[in-house]
Amino acid sequence: MHKIIALWSHPRSTSTAIERIHRERGDLDCAHEPFMYDYYVHRNVSNMPHFDVDPSHPRSYADIRDSLLHRAEVGPVFFKDMSYYVMPHILGDETFCECVTHAFLIRDPRAAILSYSKLDLDVTREEIGLEAQWLHFDGLRAEGHNPIVLRSEDIRRAPEQVIGAFWQAIDLPYAPQAFDWSREVPDDWEQVGAWHGKVSKATGIKPVSDAEIAKQEQGFETLCAEHPRFRLELAHHQGFYDKLAAFALC
Repeated sequence: MHKIIALWSHPRSTSTAIERIHRERGDLDCAHEPFMYDYYVHRNVSNMPHFDVDPSHPRSYADIRDSLLHRAEVGPVFFKDMSYYVMPHILGDETFCECVTHAFLIRDPRAAILSYSKLDLDVTREEIGLEAQWLHFDGLRAEGHNPIVLRSEDIRRAPEQVIGAFWQAIDLPYAPQAFDWSREVPDDWEQVGAWHGKVSKATGIKPVSDAEIAKQEQGFETLCAEHPRFRLELAHHQGFYDKLAAFALC
C-alpha cells in the first residue's frame, strides 16, 4: 500500500489552500474532506450550509475509510479533513491510524472564528474544531504516533520553507511547481463551493501582513460586540490552540 497523508484541520484554517498545494504537486491522489459525509449526512450531527451532497459519495465512516485505503492501493493519497468529523471513534481504529501519516493544521482562533461566522453564525462549539483537534492529536501521541503540527501563519509567511520542511519530515520530494497554481479547480470542491471562493480563484498562497492581522483582531472585537458568545468560544478554544502550537514544526 502507498502512503496516505492526512491533514487534520479545523474550519477556516486555510486548509483548502494547503490541499491545493498538494494537488498541484501532481503525484498525489487528493480527496477533499471525505469524512464530512459521515458527520453531516450519515450521522446528521449538524447542518452545514452551502453543502451540495454528492449522492455517489460514500457516507459512513467505515465506507469512507475503506475508499481511501482502496485508493492507496493504486498510488499515494492526500486528504484534508476536520478532526471533529472523526473523533473520538477514529482513535479506536488503530489499523487505519497506522496506515496514515498524520499532520495537523491550526490557525489563530480569532481569525478562524471570524471567518466562519461570515458563512454561518450558528456554528457550534464542536464545529469551531480546535478542541477536537487537540484531543485527536493527544490521542494519537498516546498511541505512539508522532503527528506534525503546522501553523497557517507560518506557512503564509514562508510557504516554500515551511511546506518544504513538512515534505522532508514525511519523506515527500520537494515539488516547486506546487506553489504556482495552474491546475483547474478540483471537481470535488463544487460540493462546498461557497466556502472556498477566494482559494478557487487564487494562483498561490497570499502572504499574511501585520495590517491583515490587525484587521482580523478588530473584526473579531466587532463580532463579539454583536454576538458575545463568540468571546466565550475563543476562551474555550484558545488553550487547545496554544497546546497544539507548542508542537509546531517551524
